[in-house]
Amino acid sequence: MTRSKRLWAGLVSGIGAIALAAAALISQQSADPFRGDAIVDPPFPSLTYALHAFVWWDEGQVGTHLDWVRMLGFNTVKQIFSWRDMEPERGQWQFEEADKVVERVERRDLYLVARLGLTPDWALSEETDALDSPPDDIADFATYCGTVASRYAGRIRAYQVWNEPNLAREWGNQPPNAANYVELLAACSAAIRQADPTAIIISAGLSPTGNDDATAQRDDLYLQAMYDAGFQQYVDVVGAHAPGYNVPSYGPDDAEQNGNGRWASFRRIEDLRKIMVANGDAARQMAILEMGWTTDTIDPAYSWFSVSEEEQAENIVAAYDYALEHWSPWVGLMTLIYLPDPTWTEDDEESWWALVAPDHRTRPAFFAVARMPKTCDTVVLPYRDPGHPEFTGNEPPRTCP
Repeated sequence: MTRSKRLWAGLVSGIGAIALAAAALISQQSADPFRGDAIVDPPFPSLTYALHAFVWWDEGQVGTHLDWVRMLGFNTVKQIFSWRDMEPERGQWQFEEADKVVERVERRDLYLVARLGLTPDWALSEETDALDSPPDDIADFATYCGTVASRYAGRIRAYQVWNEPNLAREWGNQPPNAANYVELLAACSAAIRQADPTAIIISAGLSPTGNDDATAQRDDLYLQAMYDAGFQQYVDVVGAHAPGYNVPSYGPDDAEQNGNGRWASFRRIEDLRKIMVANGDAARQMAILEMGWTTDTIDPAYSWFSVSEEEQAENIVAAYDYALEHWSPWVGLMTLIYLPDPTWTEDDEESWWALVAPDHRTRPAFFAVARMPKTCDTVVLPYRDPGHPEFTGNEPPRTCP
């Protein structure tokens, strides 16, 4: 072989090696359908441990419940900042309870996520028995969002704008309409960003459901419709719900094969993440706004996927383990439900998800969550022995920074 041919062969070989390396890199990236590598500036550390609590009306439990958040090793409280409680009549603002919540959370060096919604009657032209309804005038909702964000600028870390708008019962008993929700979101987002540019804005958590009718729209279809309406420009983080329909390792493919529909799995959010990636939104983080397992044995709407209290504890710990291994860093905030509303009874289906039963009995999940190791970015809080003196209050709480 002549020298020129050898040089040419070497050049071709080198180009081939580069092409193979590039193909391998592309293959490696495409092998990750969730594109976690695209997250470069996450609003939340992964994981950020949050508990959905009910500390608005103090029935003697607020201090204890907030102390429990720290004792459990969580650093974030999610609380509903109800519009109907804060502005029961147009222009008549009631800040007393909200002020208490913010101050008590701050006193314990915790972060606060505020869920916005629950429209007052004065903002609706027609009565409804829906859980929540969009107001007649979006400008009224924007005023509420801006007023809250202005009063608590720098003190509320993040805002969740609405809850489960893909369900008619959360949308004035009207057929869900993603474009209309995005209009509401846009107005609220603009008001928050003007009042507190540092606040993190999260879109509503969507309910996993198999329906696609006037009562509900599938969460994947609704999310795509939100993208079609350009919602991503109004949020920092995409919200999702991840109730447990089986063990955490049970994925959408498993649910589909078993005839339950892809939505009936804890890992349903993986389908939603793929929709984000397909819409060029891989750099945006997701937040799980509700996560847990129900032990409901009464309500047939929930009892079909209920678990024992021991299984509830095991599944919650396994869910955090799964998220750390497979969802970091594209899932940041991960909100466990619930520290209960003290007024709940067994007739309230929410009570069956809680870490504490209506009779004030602490469920096994409470202790399992307290003992499990926790990781906040590079900070690792290891397993805690059940007999650790912290359970008696003799040591400071282990809380993620």
